[in-house]
Amino acid sequence: MQACIKSGCRPSAPAFGGRVRSDVRRAQVKVCASAVADMQKKYGIPGSVEFVEGQGGLPTVMLKHACGASAQVYLFGGAVCSWKQASGDEVLYVRPDAVFDKSKPISGGVPHCFPQFGPGAMQQHGFARNLDWEVASTSADFQPDERDPEVELVLSESDYTLKMWPHKFKAVYTVTLHGEQLRTDFRVMNTGDKPFEFTTALHTYFEVLHVDKAKVTGLKGLTYLDKSKDPKNPAKGTEQREAVTFGKDLVDSVYLAAPEHVELEVGTGAAVAIDATGWEDIVVWNPHLTMKACYENFVCVENAITNRSITVQPGESWRATTNFQVVDVQ
Repeated sequence: MQACIKSGCRPSAPAFGGRVRSDVRRAQVKVCASAVADMQKKYGIPGSVEFVEGQGGLPTVMLKHACGASAQVYLFGGAVCSWKQASGDEVLYVRPDAVFDKSKPISGGVPHCFPQFGPGAMQQHGFARNLDWEVASTSADFQPDERDPEVELVLSESDYTLKMWPHKFKAVYTVTLHGEQLRTDFRVMNTGDKPFEFTTALHTYFEVLHVDKAKVTGLKGLTYLDKSKDPKNPAKGTEQREAVTFGKDLVDSVYLAAPEHVELEVGTGAAVAIDATGWEDIVVWNPHLTMKACYENFVCVENAITNRSITVQPGESWRATTNFQVVDVQ
């Protein structure tokens, strides 16, 4: 894998200038710093879990494994924005147009799509990716050789969410480093008195050496919906290729009833192995020339529920897990 995110991250320009804006910004930074210090005192674990100010001063959880691997999780959006191997090689990708001022969701890493994937009755990809998640707990196994750092984040209904989606819920997202592996566990609980439905995805961006060298294996024989020409009326087909490739055009396909294991070869002799349970579909996306500044540097392979809605009855829950691991290409 390449050693760093090529384009870096930058906050957007201020909405208005002058001293008032500066004073507001200083006050926000002061509040954020205080909140981060409180989180560190309550949830920090020396050598394993640390709370810091990330880009734009946003509260961020740093997971550090004894093997040298690390992960960075922003509370805003519950987004994993970095996952590095022990070598320091970055696996994820954050787009150069990403902003860290809460004006919009973070573009890159592993954003949430919940309770809606894509366009629909509410805002694009739902609200989970542009709200602050709360820290529920942190842990690190005290076995010296298995000290896996972990953070559990929670999102619940608010006046803001109820206006878009009139349901009481509790979403719990756990991120763990198991050696160099990144593990996620996503649970959605119905805490209300009536059933609700949702679609969802982990909109994962992976850094690649070059898009024309990347390919996804494990999808041959699957039915897929090609949204590249007309997202509202996608063409249906059966995947005949041993590997899905990129670089010649926009790629936006939903593979239905996907297997639990797929791999993304990144062009360096390495691949990201993705093992999932509970996720039914896989979305493969690269924007091609619609994002000229960065399309050559990433591919999205997204664990998703898109073709049907999940129904959760009152008092019940739904769960899906993923395990990401860098492996050598066979």
